[in-house]
Amino acid sequence: MYSQSSFIFKKIQTALQELGFSLTDVVRTRSFVTDINQFEGFAKAHREFFAGIDPVASCLEISGLVNDKLLIEVEVDAIKESSND
Repeated sequence: MYSQSSFIFKKIQTALQELGFSLTDVVRTRSFVTDINQFEGFAKAHREFFAGIDPVASCLEISGLVNDKLLIEVEVDAIKESSND
């Protein structure tokens, strides 16, 4: 769970950067895990990537994902602060 979570957060970080955002712009994460008993591995990766940012977060256990090897799916919402104050 930890390695899959870290992999996903790195992909999200890269995608955000390509759009001119960063992890500091993330205001919410939604995570879907197939085994809540492995939550700590996910939580460790989440804490590492979002240290000091602390977006609103939810984590839900689901029965499965499209690929049986996948343990987690993550969605994020990011908002870019306007510099036109």
